Amino acid sequence: MILTTPNLTQSLPTLPALVKSSTVFRGSKGNSLLAPRGVWAVDGRLMVSDTGQNRVFIWNQIPTTEYAEPDVVLGQVDAVNTGRNAGGSVGADTLQYPSGLWSDGERLIVADAWNHRVLIWNHFPTQNGQPADIVLGQADFTGSQPNGQGIGAAPSERTLNWPYGVTSDGQRLWIADTGNRRVLFYDHMPTESLAPATAVIGQPDFTERDYDSEHAIWPYSVRIGPDGQLAVVDTQYYRTLIWHDWRTAPRQQADVLVGQPDFGSNGQNQYGLFPAQQTLNWTYDAHFYRHGLLVADTGNSRILWFDTVPTQHNQLADNLIGHASFSIGSENASTRFGTDKQLYWPFSISTDGDQLCIADTGNHRIIIGQLTLTK
Repeated sequence: MILTTPNLTQSLPTLPALVKSSTVFRGSKGNSLLAPRGVWAVDGRLMVSDTGQNRVFIWNQIPTTEYAEPDVVLGQVDAVNTGRNAGGSVGADTLQYPSGLWSDGERLIVADAWNHRVLIWNHFPTQNGQPADIVLGQADFTGSQPNGQGIGAAPSERTLNWPYGVTSDGQRLWIADTGNRRVLFYDHMPTESLAPATAVIGQPDFTERDYDSEHAIWPYSVRIGPDGQLAVVDTQYYRTLIWHDWRTAPRQQADVLVGQPDFGSNGQNQYGLFPAQQTLNWTYDAHFYRHGLLVADTGNSRILWFDTVPTQHNQLADNLIGHASFSIGSENASTRFGTDKQLYWPFSISTDGDQLCIADTGNHRIIIGQLTLTK
């Protein structure tokens, strides 16, 4: 059964719709998704971090029905079990609150956030419960403490603390090391466990984790653009930071802020009662698409669209997905009949060609649609 809802991906009524043919996907029928916080699509495959149930699902073809059984389950032995670390001790085949995902169709990388590590499969997984090949952030696959030693331990170039986001350009790796308030950069894809990062973004060195408004306070997601841009989603300050060139990020503050007028500002919807064309509220992801940028304005239950990657602070969005007006948020009038007719706290965005996949986290589902942009 294909489940469609007309208002799921609303855009401004004065402009052509950004998305057509949007459908609802809920995962395995016997044990459907619970608060999925990560989605990734590549080469016709769909990967979902079923975060609330400590597993990652893989479908070898993007589903076209409301429910479909996964081809592969990671973190559990099957699609029924849901316990943290598979109900036992942490290992190469377990997960605890998986979030960000990245794959090029040959490798898979998962931010295993509550085990304070990132897992890498060198070859795309084909078996349920398949163990990862490489672990970052821990000395081995049995470690799961923040910064390797536990709460209060200082970070280093080898450790992680609540890593929620990962991305790659196929050669290099970036990790949103959220709990350490930094982004780690690896100048090549790690080939061994506990590999050290090459550089740090947002801190003066690898041992610091203090914060100020000049840098990301709570970096949840990191993305690389087609022209070498870097985007870091700073959830706690309701903004996304953009560098025109990723190479400059370890040495300088961001070139552009989305969602705030300057580095000192941190207002939720810029202290407005309602959202506006340039404001954000608990943003958790961004995604480069063609020459533009999609930003998950999670707390406003919408995705903002910029026709071109913003080049100035506080730039106005050109359109949106999820509402018919920039002034409507998740708790405004259009939701009084329930959230099933629209997005509700979208956490993650992915595209595969013009195929759009959204982790509609608050509704425990994935929205799959077709983007209509041609430029």
